[in-house]
Amino acid sequence: MTTIGLYYLIFGLAISVSIYNVDSKAVIDDNRQPFQGSMFCEHYNEKCNTADEDSKDKEKCKTDIEECVYTEGIKRNQCFVLWKVDNTTKKPLIHLKGCFSGGEECYKKNECIAKVNREKDYLFCCCEGDYCNKKFESRKEFSTEPPLIINQPATESSHTVFHILLFTCLALILAFGIIFVVYYFLKSCKVNYHESPTQALLPAIPQSPTEDLGHIQLQDMKATGRFGAVWRAKRNDDEVAVKIFPMQDQQSWLAEQEIFKLPNMCHPDILEYIGVEKRGDHLHTEFWLVTAYHHRGSLCDYLKAHTVTWNEMGRIAESMARGLTHLHDVIPGPKGIEIKPAVAHRDFKSKNVLLKADMSACIADFGLALIFQPGKACGDTHGQVGTRRYMAPEVLEGAINFTLDAFLRIDMYACGLVLWELASRCSDQGIPCPEYKLPFEAEVGTHPTLEEMQEAVVTKKIRPAILDQWKEHPGLATICNTMEECWDHDAEARLSASCVMERVSHLMRFDIAQNDALVLETNPKVSL
Repeated sequence: MTTIGLYYLIFGLAISVSIYNVDSKAVIDDNRQPFQGSMFCEHYNEKCNTADEDSKDKEKCKTDIEECVYTEGIKRNQCFVLWKVDNTTKKPLIHLKGCFSGGEECYKKNECIAKVNREKDYLFCCCEGDYCNKKFESRKEFSTEPPLIINQPATESSHTVFHILLFTCLALILAFGIIFVVYYFLKSCKVNYHESPTQALLPAIPQSPTEDLGHIQLQDMKATGRFGAVWRAKRNDDEVAVKIFPMQDQQSWLAEQEIFKLPNMCHPDILEYIGVEKRGDHLHTEFWLVTAYHHRGSLCDYLKAHTVTWNEMGRIAESMARGLTHLHDVIPGPKGIEIKPAVAHRDFKSKNVLLKADMSACIADFGLALIFQPGKACGDTHGQVGTRRYMAPEVLEGAINFTLDAFLRIDMYACGLVLWELASRCSDQGIPCPEYKLPFEAEVGTHPTLEEMQEAVVTKKIRPAILDQWKEHPGLATICNTMEECWDHDAEARLSASCVMERVSHLMRFDIAQNDALVLETNPKVSL
Protein backbone atom coordinates (compact mmCIF):
# COMPACT_ATOMS: atom_id res chain seq x y z
CA MET A 1 0.00 0.00 0.00
CA THR A 2 1.36 3.41 -0.92
CA THR A 3 1.77 6.20 1.60
CA ILE A 4 -1.02 8.24 -0.04
CA GLY A 5 -3.32 5.23 0.11
CA LEU A 6 -2.57 4.85 3.80
CA TYR A 7 -3.45 8.49 4.43
CA TYR A 8 -6.81 8.08 2.65
CA LEU A 9 -7.53 4.93 4.65
CA ILE A 10 -6.89 6.70 7.96
CA PHE A 11 -8.98 9.70 6.88
CA GLY A 12 -11.83 7.39 5.89
CA LEU A 13 -11.69 5.68 9.27
CA ALA A 14 -11.82 9.08 10.98
CA ILE A 15 -14.95 10.08 9.02
CA SER A 16 -16.51 6.72 9.84
CA VAL A 17 -15.86 7.29 13.54
CA SER A 18 -17.52 10.70 13.32
CA ILE A 19 -20.60 9.33 11.56
CA TYR A 20 -20.73 6.52 14.07
CA ASN A 21 -20.83 9.00 16.97
CA VAL A 22 -23.83 10.73 15.41
CA ASP A 23 -25.85 7.74 14.26
CA SER A 24 -24.78 4.78 16.40
CA LYS A 25 -27.31 5.36 19.15
CA ALA A 26 -30.23 5.40 16.75
CA VAL A 27 -28.95 2.38 14.83
CA ILE A 28 -28.44 0.31 17.95
CA ASP A 29 -31.82 1.29 19.32
CA ASP A 30 -33.52 0.43 16.02
CA ASN A 31 -32.00 -3.02 16.20
CA ARG A 32 -33.13 -3.53 19.77
CA GLN A 33 -36.79 -2.58 19.20
CA PRO A 34 -38.68 -5.23 17.27
CA PHE A 35 -42.05 -3.64 18.05
CA GLN A 36 -43.93 -0.54 16.94
CA GLY A 37 -44.85 2.46 19.06
CA SER A 38 -42.61 4.63 21.23
CA MET A 39 -38.95 3.99 21.87
CA PHE A 40 -38.19 7.10 23.96
CA CYS A 41 -40.47 9.08 26.26
CA GLU A 42 -39.98 11.99 28.60
CA HIS A 43 -39.82 10.81 32.19
CA TYR A 44 -40.89 12.40 35.48
CA ASN A 45 -41.77 11.14 38.97
CA GLU A 46 -43.45 13.38 41.54
CA LYS A 47 -41.99 11.37 44.43
CA CYS A 48 -38.64 12.95 43.79
CA ASN A 49 -40.04 16.23 45.14
CA THR A 50 -40.21 14.74 48.62
CA ALA A 51 -36.41 14.29 48.70
CA ASP A 52 -34.32 16.58 50.84
CA GLU A 53 -33.00 19.67 49.03
CA ASP A 54 -29.41 18.61 49.63
CA SER A 55 -30.03 15.11 48.37
CA LYS A 56 -27.91 14.03 45.43
CA ASP A 57 -30.99 12.30 43.98
CA LYS A 58 -32.70 15.61 43.36
CA GLU A 59 -31.18 15.70 39.88
CA LYS A 60 -33.39 12.75 38.97
CA CYS A 61 -36.50 14.85 39.63
CA LYS A 62 -35.88 16.92 36.55
CA THR A 63 -37.46 16.01 33.25
CA ASP A 64 -35.43 13.18 31.78
CA ILE A 65 -35.53 10.62 28.99
CA GLU A 66 -36.78 7.09 29.48
CA GLU A 67 -35.99 4.36 27.00
CA CYS A 68 -38.96 2.06 26.50
CA VAL A 69 -37.87 -1.53 27.17
CA TYR A 70 -39.18 -4.39 25.14
CA THR A 71 -41.17 -6.90 27.18
CA GLU A 72 -42.09 -10.36 25.95
CA GLY A 73 -45.68 -10.47 24.70
CA ILE A 74 -46.04 -6.70 24.33
CA LYS A 75 -46.13 -5.48 20.75
CA ARG A 76 -46.35 -1.73 21.39
CA ASN A 77 -45.09 0.81 23.89
CA GLN A 78 -46.60 4.25 24.37
CA CYS A 79 -45.79 7.40 26.28
CA PHE A 80 -48.09 8.74 28.99
CA VAL A 81 -48.62 11.69 31.34
CA LEU A 82 -50.53 11.64 34.66
CA TRP A 83 -51.25 15.07 36.15
CA LYS A 84 -53.78 17.27 37.85
CA VAL A 85 -54.58 20.97 37.73
CA ASP A 86 -53.90 23.17 40.75
CA ASN A 87 -57.24 24.74 41.78
CA THR A 88 -55.61 28.03 42.77
CA THR A 89 -52.96 28.63 40.11
CA LYS A 90 -54.66 26.56 37.41
CA LYS A 91 -51.21 25.19 36.52
CA PRO A 92 -50.60 21.51 35.83
CA LEU A 93 -49.02 19.46 38.60
CA ILE A 94 -47.36 16.48 36.92
CA HIS A 95 -47.45 13.25 38.87
CA LEU A 96 -45.86 10.79 36.43
CA LYS A 97 -44.45 10.76 32.88
CA GLY A 98 -42.79 7.90 31.03
CA CYS A 99 -43.24 4.71 29.01
CA PHE A 100 -46.50 2.80 29.07
CA SER A 101 -47.63 -0.51 27.62
CA GLY A 102 -51.31 0.29 27.52
CA GLY A 103 -54.34 -0.62 25.56
CA GLU A 104 -55.62 0.06 22.12
CA GLU A 105 -56.94 3.54 23.03
CA CYS A 106 -53.39 4.92 22.54
CA TYR A 107 -52.70 3.23 19.18
CA LYS A 108 -51.60 5.59 16.41
CA LYS A 109 -52.16 8.73 18.50
CA ASN A 110 -49.31 11.18 18.05
CA GLU A 111 -50.69 13.71 20.54
CA CYS A 112 -51.16 13.27 24.28
CA ILE A 113 -54.71 14.55 24.99
CA ALA A 114 -56.74 13.78 28.11
CA LYS A 115 -60.50 13.98 28.41
CA VAL A 116 -61.67 16.00 31.41
CA ASN A 117 -63.79 14.08 33.87
CA ARG A 118 -65.18 16.09 36.81
CA GLU A 119 -65.36 12.97 38.96
CA LYS A 120 -61.60 12.41 38.78
CA ASP A 121 -58.85 14.58 40.25
CA TYR A 122 -56.10 13.28 37.94
CA LEU A 123 -55.88 13.60 34.19
CA PHE A 124 -54.29 10.91 32.02
CA CYS A 125 -53.22 10.84 28.39
CA CYS A 126 -51.18 8.47 26.23
CA CYS A 127 -49.76 8.51 22.72
CA GLU A 128 -47.40 6.78 20.28
CA GLY A 129 -44.15 8.21 18.94
CA ASP A 130 -40.83 9.26 20.42
CA TYR A 131 -41.24 12.03 23.01
CA CYS A 132 -44.91 12.44 22.12
CA ASN A 133 -45.63 13.16 25.82
CA LYS A 134 -43.47 16.26 25.70
CA LYS A 135 -46.65 18.26 25.07
CA PHE A 136 -49.91 17.30 26.72
CA GLU A 137 -53.34 18.87 27.09
CA SER A 138 -56.82 18.30 28.40
CA ARG A 139 -60.09 18.79 26.58
CA LYS A 140 -63.63 18.84 27.82
CA GLU A 141 -66.03 16.81 25.82
CA PHE A 142 -67.95 19.08 23.39
CA SER A 143 -66.12 22.10 24.81
CA THR A 144 -65.43 25.16 22.71
CA GLU A 145 -62.71 26.44 25.04
CA PRO A 146 -59.21 26.36 23.67
CA PRO A 147 -57.30 23.39 24.97
CA LEU A 148 -54.75 23.70 27.75
CA ILE A 149 -51.36 22.94 26.18
CA ILE A 150 -48.30 22.51 28.35
CA ASN A 151 -44.83 22.71 26.75
CA GLN A 152 -41.94 21.14 28.60
CA PRO A 153 -38.44 22.51 28.05
CA ALA A 154 -36.38 20.34 25.71
CA THR A 155 -33.32 20.36 27.91
CA GLU A 156 -32.37 16.75 27.29
CA SER A 157 -32.72 17.07 23.53
CA SER A 158 -30.42 20.10 23.55
CA HIS A 159 -27.91 18.24 25.67
CA THR A 160 -27.98 15.30 23.25
CA VAL A 161 -27.25 17.51 20.23
CA PHE A 162 -24.44 19.23 22.12
CA HIS A 163 -22.84 15.90 23.02
CA ILE A 164 -23.08 14.67 19.43
CA LEU A 165 -21.35 17.80 18.12
CA LEU A 166 -18.72 17.62 20.85
CA PHE A 167 -17.81 13.99 20.16
CA THR A 168 -17.77 14.61 16.39
CA CYS A 169 -15.29 17.48 16.77
CA LEU A 170 -13.09 15.43 19.09
CA ALA A 171 -13.10 12.52 16.64
CA LEU A 172 -12.05 14.78 13.76
CA ILE A 173 -9.25 16.35 15.82
CA LEU A 174 -8.02 12.89 16.81
CA ALA A 175 -8.13 11.69 13.20
CA PHE A 176 -6.08 14.63 11.93
CA GLY A 177 -3.61 14.08 14.76
CA ILE A 178 -3.18 10.42 13.76
CA ILE A 179 -2.68 11.41 10.10
CA PHE A 180 0.03 13.90 11.08
CA VAL A 181 1.86 11.40 13.31
CA VAL A 182 1.76 8.64 10.66
CA TYR A 183 2.96 11.04 7.94
CA TYR A 184 5.86 12.26 10.10
CA PHE A 185 6.81 8.69 11.05
CA LEU A 186 6.80 7.44 7.46
CA LYS A 187 8.78 10.44 6.26
CA SER A 188 11.44 10.10 8.97
CA CYS A 189 11.69 6.29 8.73
CA LYS A 190 11.66 5.93 4.97
CA VAL A 191 14.12 3.24 3.91
CA ASN A 192 16.64 3.97 1.20
CA TYR A 193 17.09 0.87 -0.94
CA HIS A 194 19.73 2.32 -3.26
CA GLU A 195 23.37 1.33 -3.30
CA SER A 196 24.53 4.19 -1.10
CA PRO A 197 26.69 3.06 1.83
CA THR A 198 25.54 2.86 5.40
CA GLN A 199 27.51 5.33 7.45
CA ALA A 200 28.21 5.92 11.12
CA LEU A 201 28.39 9.14 13.06
CA LEU A 202 31.88 10.51 12.70
CA PRO A 203 33.80 11.74 15.73
CA ALA A 204 34.36 15.45 16.04
CA ILE A 205 37.52 16.60 14.27
CA PRO A 206 39.19 19.96 14.89
CA GLN A 207 38.71 22.55 12.16
CA SER A 208 41.36 22.21 9.46
CA PRO A 209 42.91 25.28 7.84
CA THR A 210 42.37 25.55 4.11
CA GLU A 211 45.20 25.92 1.63
CA ASP A 212 45.83 28.36 -1.19
CA LEU A 213 45.63 26.11 -4.23
CA GLY A 214 45.62 28.87 -6.80
CA HIS A 215 43.02 29.25 -9.51
CA ILE A 216 40.83 26.16 -10.02
CA GLN A 217 38.30 26.08 -12.86
CA LEU A 218 35.61 23.38 -12.72
CA GLN A 219 35.08 21.66 -16.07
CA ASP A 220 32.45 18.91 -15.83
CA MET A 221 30.89 16.65 -13.21
CA LYS A 222 32.11 13.06 -13.31
CA ALA A 223 30.32 11.34 -10.44
CA THR A 224 28.15 11.85 -7.40
CA GLY A 225 28.56 10.03 -4.12
CA ARG A 226 27.10 9.84 -0.66
CA PHE A 227 28.82 13.05 0.50
CA GLY A 228 29.10 15.16 -2.65
CA ALA A 229 30.02 15.39 -6.31
CA VAL A 230 33.35 14.81 -8.10
CA TRP A 231 34.36 17.28 -10.82
CA ARG A 232 37.10 17.32 -13.39
CA ALA A 233 38.83 20.68 -13.06
CA LYS A 234 41.80 22.71 -14.26
CA ARG A 235 44.40 23.92 -11.77
CA ASN A 236 46.76 26.14 -13.66
CA ASP A 237 47.68 23.82 -16.57
CA ASP A 238 47.04 20.54 -14.77
CA GLU A 239 43.91 18.42 -14.64
CA VAL A 240 42.73 17.70 -11.11
CA ALA A 241 39.71 16.10 -9.47
CA VAL A 242 37.65 18.21 -7.07
CA LYS A 243 35.34 16.49 -4.63
CA ILE A 244 32.82 19.07 -3.42
CA PHE A 245 31.15 18.53 -0.05
CA PRO A 246 28.02 20.56 0.80
CA MET A 247 27.93 22.48 4.06
CA GLN A 248 26.05 19.75 5.94
CA ASP A 249 28.81 17.23 5.15
CA GLN A 250 31.70 19.27 6.53
CA GLN A 251 32.47 16.49 9.02
CA SER A 252 33.11 14.04 6.17
CA TRP A 253 35.39 16.56 4.46
CA LEU A 254 37.41 16.87 7.67
CA ALA A 255 37.53 13.10 8.19
CA GLU A 256 38.79 12.34 4.68
CA GLN A 257 41.53 14.94 4.69
CA GLU A 258 42.71 13.64 8.07
CA ILE A 259 43.47 10.29 6.41
CA PHE A 260 45.36 11.93 3.54
CA LYS A 261 47.44 14.01 5.97
CA LEU A 262 48.68 11.04 8.01
CA PRO A 263 52.49 10.75 8.05
CA ASN A 264 53.93 8.52 5.30
CA MET A 265 50.49 8.16 3.72
CA CYS A 266 51.73 9.12 0.26
CA HIS A 267 52.00 6.03 -1.97
CA PRO A 268 51.69 5.33 -5.74
CA ASP A 269 48.70 3.06 -5.11
CA ILE A 270 46.86 5.56 -2.90
CA LEU A 271 45.04 8.46 -4.60
CA GLU A 272 47.33 11.50 -4.66
CA TYR A 273 46.21 14.28 -2.33
CA ILE A 274 46.72 17.91 -3.42
CA GLY A 275 44.86 20.04 -0.88
CA VAL A 276 41.59 21.40 0.51
CA GLU A 277 39.72 24.67 0.15
CA LYS A 278 36.65 26.31 1.59
CA ARG A 279 34.56 28.19 -0.97
CA GLY A 280 31.64 30.58 -0.47
CA ASP A 281 30.15 31.71 2.82
CA HIS A 282 27.12 31.26 5.03
CA LEU A 283 24.47 29.04 3.40
CA HIS A 284 26.46 28.81 0.16
CA THR A 285 29.59 27.36 1.75
CA GLU A 286 31.25 24.44 -0.07
CA PHE A 287 34.21 22.33 1.02
CA TRP A 288 36.61 21.21 -1.69
CA LEU A 289 38.98 18.25 -1.59
CA VAL A 290 41.45 18.39 -4.50
CA THR A 291 43.23 15.23 -5.70
CA ALA A 292 44.89 13.86 -8.82
CA TYR A 293 42.55 13.20 -11.75
CA HIS A 294 42.42 9.82 -13.53
CA HIS A 295 40.42 9.88 -16.74
CA ARG A 296 39.68 6.13 -16.75
CA GLY A 297 37.52 6.61 -13.69
CA SER A 298 36.59 3.91 -11.20
CA LEU A 299 37.22 0.21 -11.76
CA CYS A 300 33.46 -0.41 -11.52
CA ASP A 301 32.64 2.05 -14.30
CA TYR A 302 35.52 0.82 -16.46
CA LEU A 303 34.43 -2.84 -16.23
CA LYS A 304 30.89 -1.91 -17.26
CA ALA A 305 32.16 -0.72 -20.63
CA HIS A 306 35.38 -2.71 -21.14
CA THR A 307 36.89 -6.13 -20.68
CA VAL A 308 40.46 -6.61 -19.42
CA THR A 309 43.19 -8.93 -20.64
CA TRP A 310 44.94 -11.33 -18.31
CA ASN A 311 47.97 -9.03 -18.03
CA GLU A 312 45.77 -5.98 -17.35
CA MET A 313 43.85 -7.91 -14.74
CA GLY A 314 47.06 -8.94 -13.02
CA ARG A 315 48.38 -5.37 -13.01
CA ILE A 316 45.15 -4.04 -11.51
CA ALA A 317 44.92 -6.78 -8.88
CA GLU A 318 48.57 -6.46 -7.83
CA SER A 319 48.53 -2.66 -7.47
CA MET A 320 45.17 -2.76 -5.68
CA ALA A 321 46.47 -5.30 -3.14
CA ARG A 322 49.68 -3.28 -2.74
CA GLY A 323 47.71 -0.10 -1.99
CA LEU A 324 45.54 -1.97 0.52
CA THR A 325 48.69 -3.36 2.15
CA HIS A 326 50.11 0.16 2.54
CA LEU A 327 46.83 1.35 4.05
CA HIS A 328 46.69 -1.53 6.55
CA ASP A 329 50.34 -1.51 7.61
CA VAL A 330 51.97 0.44 10.41
CA ILE A 331 54.88 2.19 8.70
CA PRO A 332 57.64 3.74 10.81
CA GLY A 333 59.11 6.96 9.47
CA PRO A 334 62.66 8.31 9.60
CA LYS A 335 64.02 9.47 12.91
CA GLY A 336 61.98 12.35 14.27
CA ILE A 337 58.99 11.66 12.00
CA GLU A 338 55.81 10.04 13.26
CA ILE A 339 54.85 6.56 12.17
CA LYS A 340 51.95 5.95 9.82
CA PRO A 341 49.22 4.16 11.83
CA ALA A 342 47.18 1.27 10.45
CA VAL A 343 44.01 2.36 8.65
CA ALA A 344 40.92 0.27 7.88
CA HIS A 345 39.07 1.49 4.78
CA ARG A 346 35.61 0.12 5.77
CA ASP A 347 34.04 0.88 2.37
CA PHE A 348 36.33 -0.99 -0.01
CA LYS A 349 34.67 -1.71 -3.37
CA SER A 350 35.31 -1.35 -7.11
CA LYS A 351 33.75 2.15 -7.07
CA ASN A 352 36.53 3.27 -4.72
CA VAL A 353 39.36 1.82 -6.83
CA LEU A 354 40.52 4.24 -9.56
CA LEU A 355 42.40 3.25 -12.72
CA LYS A 356 45.43 5.21 -13.85
CA ALA A 357 46.51 5.68 -17.45
CA ASP A 358 48.94 2.70 -17.22
CA MET A 359 46.09 0.43 -15.93
CA SER A 360 47.46 0.30 -12.42
CA ALA A 361 45.05 0.98 -9.57
CA CYS A 362 44.92 3.41 -6.67
CA ILE A 363 42.59 3.41 -3.68
CA ALA A 364 40.31 6.39 -2.98
CA ASP A 365 37.42 7.61 -0.80
CA PHE A 366 38.39 7.46 2.86
CA GLY A 367 35.23 9.02 4.27
CA LEU A 368 34.51 5.99 6.49
CA ALA A 369 38.12 4.99 7.19
CA LEU A 370 39.17 4.24 10.76
CA ILE A 371 42.63 5.10 12.16
CA PHE A 372 44.27 2.77 14.70
CA GLN A 373 46.89 4.69 16.63
CA PRO A 374 49.51 2.39 18.22
CA GLY A 375 48.72 1.57 21.83
CA LYS A 376 45.25 3.12 21.68
CA ALA A 377 41.82 1.56 21.42
CA CYS A 378 39.77 2.28 18.32
CA GLY A 379 37.35 4.29 20.45
CA ASP A 380 33.63 4.71 19.92
CA THR A 381 32.69 3.64 16.43
CA HIS A 382 29.79 2.01 14.64
CA GLY A 383 30.48 -1.43 13.22
CA GLN A 384 27.76 -1.72 10.58
CA VAL A 385 29.04 0.72 7.96
CA GLY A 386 29.90 0.42 4.28
CA THR A 387 28.01 -0.61 1.16
CA ARG A 388 25.56 -3.43 1.85
CA ARG A 389 26.56 -5.84 -0.94
CA TYR A 390 30.24 -5.61 0.11
CA MET A 391 29.59 -6.13 3.84
CA ALA A 392 31.28 -9.13 5.45
CA PRO A 393 29.09 -11.67 7.29
CA GLU A 394 30.15 -10.39 10.72
CA VAL A 395 29.23 -6.83 9.70
CA LEU A 396 25.80 -7.93 8.48
CA GLU A 397 25.29 -9.82 11.75
CA GLY A 398 26.51 -6.91 13.86
CA ALA A 399 29.01 -9.26 15.54
CA ILE A 400 32.32 -7.44 15.07
CA ASN A 401 35.28 -7.62 17.41
CA PHE A 402 36.39 -4.01 17.68
CA THR A 403 40.06 -4.75 17.06
CA LEU A 404 42.48 -3.74 14.32
CA ASP A 405 42.73 -7.28 12.93
CA ALA A 406 38.93 -7.66 12.75
CA PHE A 407 38.48 -4.46 10.74
CA LEU A 408 41.32 -5.31 8.34
CA ARG A 409 39.77 -8.72 7.62
CA ILE A 410 36.48 -6.96 6.79
CA ASP A 411 38.37 -5.05 4.07
CA MET A 412 39.78 -8.34 2.76
CA TYR A 413 36.30 -9.85 2.38
CA ALA A 414 35.42 -6.94 0.07
CA CYS A 415 38.75 -7.35 -1.73
CA GLY A 416 37.72 -10.91 -2.67
CA LEU A 417 34.52 -9.56 -4.24
CA VAL A 418 36.48 -7.01 -6.30
CA LEU A 419 38.77 -9.81 -7.54
CA TRP A 420 35.62 -11.66 -8.65
CA GLU A 421 34.50 -8.57 -10.60
CA LEU A 422 37.87 -8.50 -12.38
CA ALA A 423 37.75 -12.21 -13.21
CA SER A 424 34.20 -11.93 -14.58
CA ARG A 425 35.40 -9.40 -17.20
CA CYS A 426 38.69 -11.06 -18.15
CA SER A 427 38.78 -11.69 -21.89
CA ASP A 428 41.15 -14.68 -21.53
CA GLN A 429 38.69 -16.95 -19.70
CA GLY A 430 38.01 -19.09 -22.79
CA ILE A 431 34.40 -18.00 -23.33
CA PRO A 432 32.78 -14.71 -24.35
CA CYS A 433 32.65 -12.36 -21.37
CA PRO A 434 29.19 -11.97 -19.87
CA GLU A 435 27.84 -8.51 -19.18
CA TYR A 436 29.21 -6.84 -16.09
CA LYS A 437 27.34 -7.50 -12.86
CA LEU A 438 27.97 -6.30 -9.34
CA PRO A 439 28.75 -8.94 -6.70
CA PHE A 440 25.51 -10.73 -5.68
CA GLU A 441 23.52 -8.90 -8.38
CA ALA A 442 22.41 -12.25 -9.81
CA GLU A 443 21.39 -13.45 -6.33
CA VAL A 444 19.75 -10.39 -4.71
CA GLY A 445 19.30 -7.85 -7.52
CA THR A 446 20.59 -4.32 -7.94
CA HIS A 447 19.23 -2.71 -4.76
CA PRO A 448 19.31 -5.30 -1.96
CA THR A 449 18.06 -4.52 1.51
CA LEU A 450 20.10 -5.27 4.60
CA GLU A 451 17.76 -8.16 5.41
CA GLU A 452 18.20 -9.66 1.93
CA MET A 453 21.98 -9.52 2.25
CA GLN A 454 21.82 -11.11 5.70
CA GLU A 455 19.69 -13.93 4.33
CA ALA A 456 22.01 -14.58 1.37
CA VAL A 457 25.46 -14.09 2.93
CA VAL A 458 24.99 -15.04 6.58
CA THR A 459 22.18 -17.60 6.59
CA LYS A 460 22.64 -19.30 3.21
CA LYS A 461 26.39 -18.48 2.94
CA ILE A 462 26.01 -17.64 -0.74
CA ARG A 463 28.96 -16.17 -2.65
CA PRO A 464 29.19 -14.94 -6.27
CA ALA A 465 29.28 -17.81 -8.77
CA ILE A 466 32.68 -18.97 -10.08
CA LEU A 467 32.42 -20.40 -13.60
CA ASP A 468 34.06 -23.74 -14.42
CA GLN A 469 35.90 -22.13 -17.37
CA TRP A 470 37.77 -19.84 -14.99
CA LYS A 471 39.39 -22.80 -13.26
CA GLU A 472 40.56 -24.20 -16.60
CA HIS A 473 42.82 -21.17 -17.01
CA PRO A 474 45.95 -21.68 -14.83
CA GLY A 475 46.20 -18.06 -13.76
CA LEU A 476 42.47 -17.54 -13.19
CA ALA A 477 42.37 -20.77 -11.17
CA THR A 478 44.82 -19.22 -8.70
CA ILE A 479 42.81 -15.98 -8.61
CA CYS A 480 39.66 -18.04 -7.90
CA ASN A 481 41.34 -19.76 -4.95
CA THR A 482 42.56 -16.38 -3.71
CA MET A 483 39.13 -14.74 -3.83
CA GLU A 484 37.55 -17.72 -2.05
CA GLU A 485 40.10 -17.44 0.76
CA CYS A 486 39.42 -13.70 0.99
CA TRP A 487 35.65 -14.05 1.37
CA ASP A 488 35.78 -17.03 3.75
CA HIS A 489 32.90 -17.02 6.24
CA ASP A 490 35.43 -17.40 9.05
CA ALA A 491 37.18 -14.04 9.33
CA GLU A 492 40.25 -15.64 10.93
CA ALA A 493 40.80 -17.77 7.81
CA ARG A 494 40.92 -14.84 5.37
CA LEU A 495 44.11 -13.80 3.60
CA SER A 496 45.86 -10.58 4.51
CA ALA A 497 46.42 -7.82 1.94
CA SER A 498 50.16 -8.53 1.87
CA CYS A 499 49.49 -12.23 1.18
CA VAL A 500 47.22 -11.38 -1.77
CA MET A 501 49.83 -8.95 -3.11
CA GLU A 502 52.64 -11.54 -2.95
CA ARG A 503 50.47 -14.26 -4.47
CA VAL A 504 49.45 -12.10 -7.45
CA SER A 505 53.04 -10.83 -7.87
CA HIS A 506 54.31 -14.41 -7.94
CA LEU A 507 51.62 -15.34 -10.45
CA MET A 508 52.40 -12.46 -12.82
CA ARG A 509 56.08 -13.40 -13.09
CA PHE A 510 55.04 -16.18 -15.42
CA ASP A 511 53.93 -15.50 -18.98
CA ILE A 512 50.85 -17.73 -19.08
CA ALA A 513 49.70 -16.39 -22.44
CA GLN A 514 52.86 -17.68 -24.16
CA ASN A 515 53.35 -20.91 -22.21
CA ASP A 516 50.12 -22.95 -21.97
CA ALA A 517 52.02 -25.94 -20.60
CA LEU A 518 52.95 -24.10 -17.42
CA VAL A 519 50.70 -25.03 -14.53
CA LEU A 520 51.06 -23.06 -11.35
CA GLU A 521 50.41 -24.32 -7.90
CA THR A 522 47.01 -23.09 -6.83
CA ASN A 523 48.17 -22.44 -3.27
CA PRO A 524 51.78 -21.21 -3.38
CA LYS A 525 53.47 -20.83 -0.02
CA VAL A 526 53.90 -17.19 0.79
CA SER A 527 54.78 -15.41 3.99
CA LEU A 528 51.87 -13.62 5.67
